Amino acid sequence: MRRLLAVNLLLFAATLATGVAWSAGRSINGVRAAADGAGSRVVVDLTAPAAFKLFTLDRPRRIVLDFADTSLAHGATLPRAAGSIIAVRAGEQPGGALRLVIETSSDGEPRVSRVAPGADGGHRVLVELGAATQAADTTQRVVAAVHAPKSGARDVVVAIDAGHGGKDPGAIGQGGTYEKTVVLEIARELARRIDQEPGMRAVLIRDGDYYIAHRERIRRARNAKADIFLSIHADALRDRGVAGASVYVLSERGATDEAARWLAERENAADLRGGVTLSDKDDVIATVLLDLSQSAAISASMDAAERVLASFAGVVPVRKPRVQQAGFLVLKSPDIPSLLIETAYITNAADEKRLRSDAQRRKLANSIVEGVQSYFTRNPPEGTRFAELRRLAAAD
Repeated sequence: MRRLLAVNLLLFAATLATGVAWSAGRSINGVRAAADGAGSRVVVDLTAPAAFKLFTLDRPRRIVLDFADTSLAHGATLPRAAGSIIAVRAGEQPGGALRLVIETSSDGEPRVSRVAPGADGGHRVLVELGAATQAADTTQRVVAAVHAPKSGARDVVVAIDAGHGGKDPGAIGQGGTYEKTVVLEIARELARRIDQEPGMRAVLIRDGDYYIAHRERIRRARNAKADIFLSIHADALRDRGVAGASVYVLSERGATDEAARWLAERENAADLRGGVTLSDKDDVIATVLLDLSQSAAISASMDAAERVLASFAGVVPVRKPRVQQAGFLVLKSPDIPSLLIETAYITNAADEKRLRSDAQRRKLANSIVEGVQSYFTRNPPEGTRFAELRRLAAAD
């Protein structure tokens, strides 16, 4: 099961602000660690400047840096424990990246900076940590929409998007059932169920028979400070024997296409999570920041989608037992986990009958709620009731 990892975009932006150029084929010649009364430090020696992604993990507390197109030089050494630094490990990653993992007893946020080349011409990345603490925070750090408040036991906001509407009827079943009609009923039932759950609040993107453009749906979810976006649909095929539900998240190709659009229009683009804006960044920095945000959002989407699919088992017929990826426009928010749920094949007579049934729509809504609850229990956004419950459970 994939886990959603928090990416500190503001910190990463600061480390890239030097405007250095990156070259291929670089290596890490060594890693050093030291400690004093002020805290601990890890110094990474590189042959050339490298782009990297930074995130943290808990239980145990780890700081992870993925250096793009980088290898560990032959004979390079990794340091022993020092101060709050428990261990440092390195390993190759797919695509030629090198992962550096720093296990630490410090629960503070790392301070990461680039060090200008000295007389030896080497390039360095400096990771500074606070002094050791008695216990690390056990709350998993997660990506959340930029609009989500950071404090208080707020509700998780679930944006529910009923597909099609108005001039766009969507697919039409053999019995004359319009997709736009049944998905709105499912969306309303889902919203009703979510609003019954402590710590959750639903926002309907569409609550009537009218059409909304895809990007407007995304905009409304962002304005609602949504923590997750669920787009509800009913699939269709010429083969009327095909039946069952499917769940989609954004594909890497879809993310790449959207990134190009955001970069082209970044002067007018909304800020990313953490207050990071792309409008004042050069092309290289903006590209990396957007890639980090999109990667985290897709990972979160996949985790949530897997949990929704698991909740369907034995309750809702499933057509595709694995999460699918596609470039659906409605999934292209760069920083909100987004799912498109094909609830059934409206072109199948049995599925169409289920979609018209109040009882079956309730079962479907209950299953989706169960999957979403499971996701947020595992990945509680900061400042929410889910996060508070997790802290209380860890304290027992």
